[in-house]
Amino acid sequence: MEYLRAFIVGGALCVLAQILIDKTRMSPGRILVLYVTAGVVLGAVGLYGPLVDFAGGGATVPLTGFGYLISKGVKDAIDAEGAVGILKGGVTAAAGGITAALFFGAAASLFFKSRPKR
Repeated sequence: MEYLRAFIVGGALCVLAQILIDKTRMSPGRILVLYVTAGVVLGAVGLYGPLVDFAGGGATVPLTGFGYLISKGVKDAIDAEGAVGILKGGVTAAAGGITAALFFGAAASLFFKSRPKR
């Protein structure tokens, strides 16, 4: 049942993004920023946590989950270190994902040749 909930929630987030791509003039980059920002805002007001508890990976893997991770990291760092947590909490919480993205992006650039889009 856990996998089904993750599939439905993650799929719904992806369907929503696809609808935004197809039905609006928003660029994919703006949609990505919208998703991260929505995750931060929903995490900050306490609405995204219950969704993560319900859907697990279906809520944490999409970009909204990255935004949620940043907001959760900031909140935890503020509780532990005070105002300095505002500056370093989000980056500290997301350091593993950021490092993996940089590493795999660099590795992919070594093995694949880019070509212009036609």
